Amino acid sequence: MGNVVALASMLEGRQVWRGRAAHTPTGDQTTGWSALDAALPGGGWPEASLTEILLPADGVGELQLVLPTLARCTRAGRTVVVVAPPYMPYAPGWEARGVVMSHVDIVRADPRDALWAAEQCLRSGSCAAVLAWPTHADDRALRRLQVAADTGKALAFVFRDRRHAAHASPAALRLELETQPSLQVRVRKCRGGNAPSRPVPLPASWS
Repeated sequence: MGNVVALASMLEGRQVWRGRAAHTPTGDQTTGWSALDAALPGGGWPEASLTEILLPADGVGELQLVLPTLARCTRAGRTVVVVAPPYMPYAPGWEARGVVMSHVDIVRADPRDALWAAEQCLRSGSCAAVLAWPTHADDRALRRLQVAADTGKALAFVFRDRRHAAHASPAALRLELETQPSLQVRVRKCRGGNAPSRPVPLPASWS
C-alpha cells in the first residue's frame, strides 16, 4: 500500500479540489410572512417570476398572501394591477393593510382577454406586481406570463382552482392554500431548492 497522506496537507498543496456550497439568493421580495419566507429557498417571492396560488375555493383568504407585498410596492410608489378579479377588492380593507390604493389599477376584462391584459401589463415594465385569475390557462399561456414577468421585471400572481395541481406548471413558485385541518400553505414547487415536505401554518392573525 502507498503512504498515507494527511488530508490537510493535500488541501494546502491544492492537490484536492474543494467545492463550495451554492449560495441561495435572498432578494428584497419578502412575502411579509416570516414562516413562509423561511420555507422558500430565496427567502421570499422569486424575482421577476410567476407565482401560482392554488385554491380550494375563492374567498378563503388567498389575498392575505400577497397584501403585505402589495403594501410594500405601493408605498414605494410602484403600480400594482389587478386583472379581472372574481370580486371587487374591498378598498378600506386593503388600505388597513397598508396598500396605497391610488397606486392600484383594476382592469375589467372578460376571460378571453384577461390573460392578454395580464401579459401586456407584465411586459410593460411599469408594474411592480400583476394579479390575475385565469379560468382557461394552459401550459403555454402560463409560460407566456412567466416570460412576460421576466421581461418586465415584475411579480406575477395567478390564482387558480386546486384541481390544476395535477398538471405541470411553468411557474417558478407554486403554492396551495389549504383550509383543512387548519389554514396553511403547502409549497408544491419552488425554484432554487426542494419544496418543504410539511405545509406552512398561517398565523392566528390571518383573516
